[in-house]
Amino acid sequence: MEKLKQRIMEQSSILSNDVLRMDAIINHQVDPGLTMEMGHEFANRFAEHGITKVITIESSGIPAAFATAYVLGVPLVFARRKKTLIADPDVYIERVPSFTKGMVTDIMVSKEFLSSDDKLLFIDDIIANGDAARGLIKIIEKSGAKLAGMGIVVEKSFQAGGRTLREQGIQVESLVKIASLDNGSIQFE
Repeated sequence: MEKLKQRIMEQSSILSNDVLRMDAIINHQVDPGLTMEMGHEFANRFAEHGITKVITIESSGIPAAFATAYVLGVPLVFARRKKTLIADPDVYIERVPSFTKGMVTDIMVSKEFLSSDDKLLFIDDIIANGDAARGLIKIIEKSGAKLAGMGIVVEKSFQAGGRTLREQGIQVESLVKIASLDNGSIQFE
Protein backbone atom coordinates (compact mmCIF):
# COMPACT_ATOMS: atom_id res chain seq x y z
CA MET A 1 0.00 0.00 0.00
CA GLU A 2 1.76 3.08 -1.26
CA LYS A 3 -0.42 5.43 0.79
CA LEU A 4 0.58 3.61 3.98
CA LYS A 5 4.27 3.75 3.03
CA GLN A 6 3.97 7.48 2.42
CA ARG A 7 2.32 8.03 5.82
CA ILE A 8 5.03 5.97 7.53
CA MET A 9 7.71 8.13 5.91
CA GLU A 10 5.92 11.36 6.88
CA GLN A 11 4.60 10.58 10.35
CA SER A 12 6.72 7.92 12.04
CA SER A 13 10.01 8.19 13.88
CA ILE A 14 12.84 5.74 14.33
CA LEU A 15 13.69 5.13 17.98
CA SER A 16 16.44 2.57 17.31
CA ASN A 17 17.58 0.13 14.64
CA ASP A 18 14.77 -2.18 15.88
CA VAL A 19 11.92 0.16 16.86
CA LEU A 20 9.75 2.40 14.68
CA ARG A 21 7.27 4.69 16.45
CA MET A 22 4.02 4.88 14.48
CA ASP A 23 1.75 6.52 17.07
CA ALA A 24 0.38 9.05 14.56
CA ILE A 25 -0.68 6.30 12.15
CA ILE A 26 -1.76 3.09 13.93
CA ASN A 27 -0.69 2.90 17.58
CA HIS A 28 -2.21 5.96 19.26
CA GLN A 29 -4.03 7.99 16.64
CA VAL A 30 -6.03 6.26 13.92
CA ASP A 31 -6.97 7.59 10.49
CA PRO A 32 -10.39 5.98 9.82
CA GLY A 33 -10.15 6.35 6.04
CA LEU A 34 -6.71 4.76 5.82
CA THR A 35 -7.76 2.06 8.28
CA MET A 36 -10.81 1.18 6.16
CA GLU A 37 -8.54 0.94 3.11
CA MET A 38 -6.42 -1.55 5.07
CA GLY A 39 -9.56 -3.52 5.95
CA HIS A 40 -10.59 -3.67 2.29
CA GLU A 41 -7.10 -4.84 1.28
CA PHE A 42 -7.02 -7.62 3.88
CA ALA A 43 -10.59 -8.66 3.00
CA ASN A 44 -9.62 -8.87 -0.69
CA ARG A 45 -6.53 -10.97 0.07
CA PHE A 46 -8.55 -13.46 2.15
CA ALA A 47 -11.92 -13.26 0.35
CA GLU A 48 -11.90 -16.90 -0.76
CA HIS A 49 -10.99 -18.39 2.63
CA GLY A 50 -14.48 -18.67 4.17
CA ILE A 51 -13.60 -16.52 7.18
CA THR A 52 -16.14 -16.74 10.03
CA LYS A 53 -14.38 -14.36 12.46
CA VAL A 54 -11.49 -11.93 12.58
CA ILE A 55 -9.23 -12.14 15.65
CA THR A 56 -6.57 -9.81 17.04
CA ILE A 57 -4.80 -8.82 20.24
CA GLU A 58 -5.70 -5.62 22.09
CA SER A 59 -5.12 -2.87 21.56
CA SER A 60 -3.28 -1.57 18.49
CA GLY A 61 -4.51 -4.39 16.26
CA ILE A 62 -8.17 -3.59 16.89
CA PRO A 63 -8.72 -0.78 14.32
CA ALA A 64 -7.37 -2.73 11.31
CA ALA A 65 -9.05 -5.93 12.53
CA PHE A 66 -12.36 -4.08 12.98
CA ALA A 67 -12.16 -2.63 9.46
CA THR A 68 -11.41 -6.08 8.04
CA ALA A 69 -14.24 -7.74 9.97
CA TYR A 70 -16.63 -5.00 8.86
CA VAL A 71 -15.75 -5.49 5.19
CA LEU A 72 -16.00 -9.29 5.50
CA GLY A 73 -19.28 -9.02 7.43
CA VAL A 74 -18.09 -11.20 10.32
CA PRO A 75 -17.57 -10.68 14.07
CA LEU A 76 -14.32 -9.43 15.55
CA VAL A 77 -12.84 -11.17 18.61
CA PHE A 78 -9.86 -9.74 20.42
CA ALA A 79 -7.55 -11.27 22.98
CA ARG A 80 -7.50 -9.24 26.15
CA ARG A 81 -4.26 -8.41 27.93
CA LYS A 82 -5.87 -7.62 31.27
CA LYS A 83 -8.47 -9.53 33.21
CA THR A 84 -11.41 -7.40 34.31
CA LEU A 85 -13.86 -7.89 37.17
CA ILE A 86 -16.57 -8.99 34.73
CA ALA A 87 -14.33 -11.13 32.53
CA ASP A 88 -15.40 -14.65 31.74
CA PRO A 89 -13.44 -17.02 34.01
CA ASP A 90 -13.50 -19.74 31.32
CA VAL A 91 -10.77 -18.54 28.97
CA TYR A 92 -7.93 -19.73 26.78
CA ILE A 93 -4.77 -18.06 28.08
CA GLU A 94 -1.16 -17.78 26.94
CA ARG A 95 1.79 -15.89 28.38
CA VAL A 96 3.61 -13.83 25.74
CA PRO A 97 6.56 -11.43 25.72
CA SER A 98 6.04 -8.06 24.03
CA PHE A 99 8.99 -6.75 22.03
CA THR A 100 7.92 -3.10 22.10
CA LYS A 101 6.55 -3.11 25.65
CA GLY A 102 9.58 -4.95 27.02
CA MET A 103 7.52 -7.16 29.32
CA VAL A 104 5.61 -10.42 29.52
CA THR A 105 1.81 -10.38 29.61
CA ASP A 106 -1.02 -12.85 29.48
CA ILE A 107 -3.41 -12.79 26.56
CA MET A 108 -6.80 -14.39 26.94
CA VAL A 109 -9.88 -15.17 24.88
CA SER A 110 -13.19 -16.34 26.29
CA LYS A 111 -13.98 -19.90 25.27
CA GLU A 112 -17.48 -18.62 24.47
CA PHE A 113 -16.22 -16.81 21.36
CA LEU A 114 -14.14 -19.52 19.63
CA SER A 115 -15.30 -22.89 18.38
CA SER A 116 -14.08 -25.71 16.19
CA ASP A 117 -16.45 -24.43 13.48
CA ASP A 118 -14.58 -21.12 13.19
CA LYS A 119 -12.20 -20.22 10.40
CA LEU A 120 -10.20 -17.27 11.72
CA LEU A 121 -8.30 -14.45 10.09
CA PHE A 122 -5.72 -13.01 12.48
CA ILE A 123 -5.05 -9.29 11.88
CA ASP A 124 -2.35 -7.37 13.74
CA ASP A 125 -0.67 -3.98 13.52
CA ILE A 126 3.02 -4.96 13.59
CA ILE A 127 5.02 -8.14 13.57
CA ALA A 128 8.60 -8.14 14.82
CA ASN A 129 9.70 -11.35 16.54
CA GLY A 130 6.23 -12.89 16.41
CA ASP A 131 5.95 -13.86 20.08
CA ALA A 132 2.45 -12.43 20.57
CA ALA A 133 1.32 -13.99 17.28
CA ARG A 134 2.58 -17.41 18.33
CA GLY A 135 0.72 -17.04 21.64
CA LEU A 136 -2.56 -16.26 19.90
CA ILE A 137 -2.00 -19.11 17.45
CA LYS A 138 -1.68 -21.47 20.44
CA ILE A 139 -5.03 -20.19 21.73
CA ILE A 140 -6.60 -20.76 18.31
CA GLU A 141 -5.20 -24.32 18.25
CA LYS A 142 -6.53 -25.04 21.76
CA SER A 143 -9.99 -23.89 20.68
CA GLY A 144 -10.06 -26.26 17.70
CA ALA A 145 -10.70 -23.33 15.33
CA LYS A 146 -8.81 -23.13 12.04
CA LEU A 147 -6.39 -20.31 11.25
CA ALA A 148 -6.95 -19.21 7.65
CA GLY A 149 -4.04 -16.78 7.71
CA MET A 150 -2.65 -13.56 9.07
CA GLY A 151 -2.83 -9.99 7.86
CA ILE A 152 -0.14 -7.65 9.18
CA VAL A 153 -0.20 -3.88 8.69
CA VAL A 154 3.59 -3.47 9.06
CA GLU A 155 6.08 -6.33 9.02
CA LYS A 156 9.61 -5.65 10.17
CA SER A 157 11.08 -8.26 7.84
CA PHE A 158 14.56 -7.82 9.32
CA GLN A 159 13.17 -9.56 12.41
CA ALA A 160 12.15 -13.22 12.33
CA GLY A 161 8.42 -13.12 13.15
CA GLY A 162 6.82 -13.16 9.71
CA ARG A 163 9.43 -15.47 8.25
CA THR A 164 9.08 -18.12 10.98
CA LEU A 165 5.28 -18.11 10.68
CA ARG A 166 5.50 -18.56 6.91
CA GLU A 167 7.93 -21.43 7.48
CA GLN A 168 5.19 -23.08 9.58
CA GLY A 169 2.91 -22.94 6.54
CA ILE A 170 0.83 -19.95 7.67
CA GLN A 171 -0.24 -17.51 4.98
CA VAL A 172 1.06 -14.14 6.17
CA GLU A 173 0.01 -11.09 4.14
CA SER A 174 1.73 -7.81 5.04
CA LEU A 175 0.60 -4.46 3.69
CA VAL A 176 4.08 -2.99 4.15
CA LYS A 177 7.41 -4.70 4.77
CA ILE A 178 10.27 -2.77 6.32
CA ALA A 179 13.66 -4.28 5.49
CA SER A 180 15.78 -2.02 7.71
CA LEU A 181 15.79 0.89 10.13
CA ASP A 182 19.57 1.13 10.18
CA ASN A 183 21.26 4.54 10.28
CA GLY A 184 17.97 6.30 11.01
CA SER A 185 16.50 5.47 7.63
CA ILE A 186 13.39 3.44 6.74
CA GLN A 187 14.08 0.97 3.94
CA PHE A 188 11.04 -0.80 2.47
CA GLU A 189 11.20 -4.17 0.75
